[in-house]
Amino acid sequence: MKAFKTPARWLAGIDADAAALLIAAAADIAVILDHDGILRDRAFQSEALALEFANHESWVGRHWRDTVTVESRGKIDDMLHDVQAQTHRNGRQVNYPTVRGPDIPILFQAVPVGGSGQIIAFGRDLRAFATLQQRVVDVQQSFERDYARMRHIETRYRILFQMTPEPVLIVDAGTQKILEANPAARELGNPKGKIIGLGLSALIDPDSFNSLESLLAGVRSAGRADDIALRMAGSGAEMLVTGFSFRQGNAKLLLVRFAHAAAANNNLLTDSKAKMLKLVEHVPDGFVVTDHDGTIITANEAFLEMTQLRNESQSKGESLDRWLGRPGVDLGVLLNNLRQYGAVRLFSTILRDEFGAETEVEISAGAVLNGGEPCYGFAIRGISRRIVTQAPAATQRAFPKSLEQIIELIGRVSLKDLVREATDVIERLSIEAALTMTGDNRASAAEMLGVSRQSLYVKMRRHGLLADADVIGLE
Repeated sequence: MKAFKTPARWLAGIDADAAALLIAAAADIAVILDHDGILRDRAFQSEALALEFANHESWVGRHWRDTVTVESRGKIDDMLHDVQAQTHRNGRQVNYPTVRGPDIPILFQAVPVGGSGQIIAFGRDLRAFATLQQRVVDVQQSFERDYARMRHIETRYRILFQMTPEPVLIVDAGTQKILEANPAARELGNPKGKIIGLGLSALIDPDSFNSLESLLAGVRSAGRADDIALRMAGSGAEMLVTGFSFRQGNAKLLLVRFAHAAAANNNLLTDSKAKMLKLVEHVPDGFVVTDHDGTIITANEAFLEMTQLRNESQSKGESLDRWLGRPGVDLGVLLNNLRQYGAVRLFSTILRDEFGAETEVEISAGAVLNGGEPCYGFAIRGISRRIVTQAPAATQRAFPKSLEQIIELIGRVSLKDLVREATDVIERLSIEAALTMTGDNRASAAEMLGVSRQSLYVKMRRHGLLADADVIGLE
């Protein structure tokens, strides 16, 4: 502490009231103690601050150490000892209990006054400083977490870079010098020599320099370039080279990947398979590939047109159920049949586009295994414009006779009986339609109708839709 040089000259006229105001204004909290450390008076800079201290009304007459928390009592004893020994030290932080919430940290500086051993302790509220300090700690911990995460990412990248069987180079985009190379890239040059620091053109046969420039030009303009066949210097082997552009800080780098042309050709589809995939992409019927839960993996242009989507990315990751007519029912029936039988043919439903317009469609689907996991392909054909030829009268489904009888009964029986008869007819027709749509799969039909399987059997038995063997099995 550095005191005033001439306090007697300039502060001699200050009375006790003025001194009390100065003390209260100079500190957030101030306490007056006698030579034994008994608290005789206290002052707070504001009433709001005073209300935050627990039991501050009962401080007067108690020892100062009894008003603070347990862990701060030793610091109070040390401050009182320093004052009595006339040893000037820096202030000490003590904590006060609050009415609610965490303790209040106060930085106190104790000063002896008068000739009777009185002590005045000036306190400064450290909560704002503690909050700022906590923010600094939180930011530091966040930096440490981000640094650890980046180290983990770099480690995974290094492992992948080192273990990939294909030669990979990191090249400076401006100078075309090789900055990094994985172990597989050593086969590109002299196995005993180092390729780091060489120019990329040193690995390429001079006859392929034009192709290399074409590759680099494509990377500069589009950020990447498709496979270009280049002949390697020395060995003369032909390799397919792919380039990608990326930034690391202010430096622009290229990732150059090499693949043996023979191995790459083995992974390519045959011409007939490639033509078939191209045909599926451009057929007028919608075609969708989903995973085992019905989540769309890919879709062709016809499906995007039917659903009024702008691009394929809007459909990827979405459930096919989003566009089918009966959400939660149709897709469940299709998936159940695919899991049981592996195929579905001519399943009639409705397809809704993004604007709510509905189209009648027929869906045929099949299941295949992809890496041990089933994938489903759905061919969706619109039938709204289909021309239906008139079938012979003998083959047409007859109008329900019971419904004709109901019409004839109008005026002869009560409306209550008519409604009951009509309900039975509608229930029978609905069950027959559900069984037809699900290929006589009663579990799927019950799910489609929203009833339990047992309830479906009861209704089928009541309407005479169960075979004799089924009736005996139920009994």
